Amino acid sequence: MISVKNLQKSFGDLHVLRGVDQEITQGEKLVLIGPSGSGKTTFLRCLNLLEEPTGGQIIFEGTDITDPRCDINKIRQRMGMVFQQFNLFPHLSVLKNITLAPVKLGLMSKHEAEEKAMSLLERVGLPDKAKNYPRQLSGGQQQRIAIVRALAMNPDVLLFDEPTSALDPEMVGEVLDVMTQLANEGMTMVVVTHEMGFARSVADHVIFMDGGYIVEEGTPADVFDNPQQQRTQEFLRKVLK
Repeated sequence: MISVKNLQKSFGDLHVLRGVDQEITQGEKLVLIGPSGSGKTTFLRCLNLLEEPTGGQIIFEGTDITDPRCDINKIRQRMGMVFQQFNLFPHLSVLKNITLAPVKLGLMSKHEAEEKAMSLLERVGLPDKAKNYPRQLSGGQQQRIAIVRALAMNPDVLLFDEPTSALDPEMVGEVLDVMTQLANEGMTMVVVTHEMGFARSVADHVIFMDGGYIVEEGTPADVFDNPQQQRTQEFLRKVLK
């Protein structure tokens, strides 16, 4: 589904990605772990060109999205994104937040979008919050709404950028439960996270990044139980205490 070849990204003299290669297949759950500043989020944001790569190629469903002639807005309709800080529109109700994009882009009528929104809210246990505004919700509820908003576009892949790191510890579980449910239903997912338990239980493929490189990758059992690289071993020793 996504083919990444020799991906590079620099911010001035700072090289954040140094030639990353990766293949993501349909239905795969790819989880990226590593220290802050290792390039994980930049890699994720390059996949839908929220960050413009400095070099290399990204091919999504057969389209080279790094080609300047590519209509990236069309591509983004098929790539849902869930951010660390929810990014909900504060002046719109929950229902409006969810239905805005599909209606505005002409993908659904208002009625269809509202029906879909309500069934998705049902799935994440929040149908009673449709008329509320983001400020009236907890962080965990806002993040579940943000996931629903991404799902309302019927995306082929969902990108998650540290979706639980802005949440109180008590609320992390409710968001991870929704993500686990999506994974079990076969959604293609690329997840940057510090939640090692989630990575171990949900990922098909785990990547450990450091210094802009993929240092180690494999199944959760490979990476967590039998890491080959010293840098991976050091990192896991600290985070798995």
